[in-house]
Amino acid sequence: MLLASVLGLLMGLVMGLTGAGGGILGVPALVLGLGLSMTQAAPVSLLAVGAAAAVGAVDGLRHGLVRYRAALLIALLGALFSPVGVYLAHQLPEALLMGLFSALMVLVAWRMLQREKREAGPSDHGTASWGQKNCMLDQQTGRLAWTAKCSATLAALGAVTGAVSGLLGVGGGFLIVPAFKQLTDVQMRGIVATSLMVISLLSLIGVAGALHAGVRIEPVGWVFIGASIVGMLAGRRLCSVIPARALQVGFASLCVVVAAGMLFNALR
Repeated sequence: MLLASVLGLLMGLVMGLTGAGGGILGVPALVLGLGLSMTQAAPVSLLAVGAAAAVGAVDGLRHGLVRYRAALLIALLGALFSPVGVYLAHQLPEALLMGLFSALMVLVAWRMLQREKREAGPSDHGTASWGQKNCMLDQQTGRLAWTAKCSATLAALGAVTGAVSGLLGVGGGFLIVPAFKQLTDVQMRGIVATSLMVISLLSLIGVAGALHAGVRIEPVGWVFIGASIVGMLAGRRLCSVIPARALQVGFASLCVVVAAGMLFNALR
């Protein structure tokens, strides 16, 4: 129980310092630290990530940053495809799942190092000209223009995110944020807030799917979840005093090290 508390606290701290993407460390902490299998670790990690993301989503809703219609569409498609990921997770060999997760962590590390500096501003409008992106904001209303192309794009993003979330037990922020940035002209503050809402909804759906498939969360898992929430709250307070670039490099390095540990465990 003590080890679960320490690992949960550390994971939550990283989440608070780096954003919801830090939740990708949940599964390795549970597999390598507590000896759980990938299928056992997935719902525990998802619940911890979802609780942390929900805090950020509520804050985003309070400030009017969440594109809630887009978030609900992505989450709806994610809900339909998440059970597919959960089913595949129970069919694939444990070693293959660990290998896939290791590759995912390396990808997240690379994305973190490539991440551009977030621009703060009073407006939530992006700077693209009309037609440059799949989903564009109406400059008069400030809302997304719901064309067929935009709806199909967000639906496809939801399907992919839901499947990956169910398969590997991750919230999907590492997919949603860069995709939203590439495909829409929403400013970064709105992207992150919308992503957090999707992550919280998808995590809840993924947990429900795993529980329906017969996976049960043990007491040690609940301790991990509780500690991660405490760590996340602490991390949110500390993030303003640590340089952003130092956090990015540190998190990316940690991802690579943990990925190597997961891959070694899979090959063994």
